[in-house]
Amino acid sequence: MTVSLSTTQRYGFVLVPNFALMSYASATEPLRAANLLAQTTLYEAKPLSIGGRPVPSSSGFEVPCGDLAIVGTLCHTVFVVAGGNPEDWSETANLLPLLRRLARQGVRIGGISSGSFILAAAGLLDGRDFTIHWEHAPALCEAFPNLSPRQARYVIDGDRVTCGGGVAPLDMMHAVIGSRMGSAFARRVSDWYLHTAVAEPTAPQRGSSSQRYGTHHPALITVLEKMETTIEQPLDRRTMARIAAVSPRHLDRLFAEHIGISFHATYRRIRLDHARRLLEQSPLSLSELAFATGFSSASHFSRVFKDHFGLTPKSARASKHMS
Repeated sequence: MTVSLSTTQRYGFVLVPNFALMSYASATEPLRAANLLAQTTLYEAKPLSIGGRPVPSSSGFEVPCGDLAIVGTLCHTVFVVAGGNPEDWSETANLLPLLRRLARQGVRIGGISSGSFILAAAGLLDGRDFTIHWEHAPALCEAFPNLSPRQARYVIDGDRVTCGGGVAPLDMMHAVIGSRMGSAFARRVSDWYLHTAVAEPTAPQRGSSSQRYGTHHPALITVLEKMETTIEQPLDRRTMARIAAVSPRHLDRLFAEHIGISFHATYRRIRLDHARRLLEQSPLSLSELAFATGFSSASHFSRVFKDHFGLTPKSARASKHMS
């Protein structure tokens, strides 16, 4: 294949402190492989930051970066690669206007893992179809109630490209490369990394409910999935049993036999796990957290949280350590 060097596309990757190396590598390595297979420079991948300072990954490895303000306008696409927690994103205030300016100048903007949260803060996802890593979705929905991320591996909506992170960028870049170079060439790139099972964009980010909870019983799966979508306003046991078309007593037996803990204990655990993610990733007050997870008051929430995790919500937020 002969491709003119003038067709080189530059991809910028804005690295936010504590970004995940796996997400970054999954997005950049397919571009490198495409160049090797084409025997010319189809793509250039540039790590970027505010002011061109090196940025540490979650593992402590620092990546030298170019200056987004200088290099960004020369890019075909700029991805924001973020992980960790919102409070790790100290450069966000300076980053948002730069992203908005690049978008106005016609640069395609994307978010990888929790990078979509930063795009949302910049107002770049309003009216757009997008996704974010499932762990950060609750915090995004609380911070931006007008936005609703899809539980997809990646979403391409015109000049916005978002991805759940992890290994999902391999799937996303397969689609990106394929749209330019054709599906056969994209297949060769994926095969280079033994990525033989390329997922569809709508493939789930997480294992199925049956995998997560270790049961295939249809009535239980119905109730467990309903629990996950009714965290703010929990439904009572009788209502859940009616939804699953079983009696309340039979529902109790199913939880005891297949889950090992009661209906109420399971529901509480799901709500507390959700609260833990919000506590770590959002600035919500304890009263707001209690309301968002279906507890009657901040004091009730704090008491139940401590009983479950072994420390108060305030201590957990300060230490970012969960038992």
